[in-house]
Order: sequence, then C-alpha cells, then structure tokens
Amino acid sequence: MTLSAPSPTAAVLIIGDEILSGRTADTNLNTIARFLAALGIDLKEARTVGDVPAQIVSALNALRATHDYVFTTGGIGPTHDDITADCVAEAFGVPLLEHPEAVAILERRYADGDFNAARRRMTRVPQGGTLIANPVSDAPGFQVENVFVMAGVPKIMTAMLEDVAPRLRTGAVVHSRALRVVGVGEGAVAATLTAAARADRDLSFGSYPFGVGSDGEIGTNLVVRGRDAVSLDGAVARLKAALAAEGIETRDA
Repeated sequence: MTLSAPSPTAAVLIIGDEILSGRTADTNLNTIARFLAALGIDLKEARTVGDVPAQIVSALNALRATHDYVFTTGGIGPTHDDITADCVAEAFGVPLLEHPEAVAILERRYADGDFNAARRRMTRVPQGGTLIANPVSDAPGFQVENVFVMAGVPKIMTAMLEDVAPRLRTGAVVHSRALRVVGVGEGAVAATLTAAARADRDLSFGSYPFGVGSDGEIGTNLVVRGRDAVSLDGAVARLKAALAAEGIETRDA
C-alpha cells in the first residue's frame, strides 16, 4: 500500500505596530486561513510582531524552519517603518537589491518625477527572490524560498494570493460537518463529545458555545473535521445518535 504524502503546513507572520496597538484590525489571517484550507494546506501557527527588526527576523527564521510555507503581511510600503524586506534579507543572509522587473513595473505606473526615492524602496527584494504580482497597486510582493512576503492592505494581499496559489504544493482538503444543539451548554455534551473524539482519533472534534442571537437561541455548535469524507459522515451520524440517546436533539448547522 502506498501512503499519501502528508499535507503541507504553513504559518503566518503578521507585521506591524498598528496591529498590536489595536489601531488596525487584522483580517488577513482569516483570508489566508480560508485560502490555505481550500488547497489542503494546514495552517499550524500565526504570530504577530511589531516593527522591531530583531523580532521579525527571529520569528521568520523560527517559522520557516518548522513549516513548509510562511506568509508574511505588512511592512513592504514606501515609508521608513516598512522594514519587512530588510528583515527578510537579514534572515536569509543575502543582500537587499533593487529588482529590475519591480523597477520597470513602478516606472510604468508613475509619471515622470513621481517615481521618487520613497516609492523606489518598494522595488527592493532580497537577492534570489522572485516577484509576487500586485494587480491592485502594482508594487509587488516577493518570494524567497518558502517565504511569501505580501502587503498588509487586505485588498492588495488578497489579490496577491492569486499569483501565490500556483506555486504551492497542495494536500487533501479538510471537510467539516457541524451540528447545532439548541438550549444545551457545552457541559451537557462534553462527555459524549470526548467519547466520540477518542473513538475517531483521525478526526477533529470541537465545541463552540453561542449566546443569545436575534432569534433568542443559546446553545452549542459541535464541529467535526477530517480529510476522509466517508469517515467524517459516519462519525457525525454516531455522534448524533449518542446525543439523541441522551435526549439531546441536534440539527445540521
């Protein structure tokens, strides 16, 4: 029997003082998580660091050594505090150079005299890096080995993912099934859920309580996840039956 290769793993490094201060709400992590899930790539870790070179370099080196892919967001703009490119070059121990193709892209975008020194900073790429297309504002991201460096602006970052997707090794997609238990808290279903998790160790079982919504409901959402759809369906059916035997009704969520 031939065993399938394990699915690739990934990590996200979110960079920016504005995220840590609360001034800007990060949405990129959710976007990347959904993007990776659709490709069967397991997002295993996410870190957020400020605009501190030593922290960025340390986090990047740790993540790229332990995951197949690392995605960074933020810090590649034209201002003095956009230091991600510098830090990536330091992490890989290579020079940071103007990329001829990036220069050409921005020369076409800006009129004569508008392609100033600040905007020219956005053409700097660690030696050996390849560009990631930016169909929104042209200024590219870049890839160095297993690290993908992208913009922090959500619209731009999302657009960059289109160019990233073909470069990734994909895995088996994780399927998910959810049951909604109304009027019952986590404590009432915990033992049954634990038993189900022990019986099907290849699957992931989780419980997520919800409060009063617009319809006044309270209860718990039970989520089962796994790569084998047949095994998943069987586990969900057994969980529903076990809860029903305890007088707890469920419905598909």
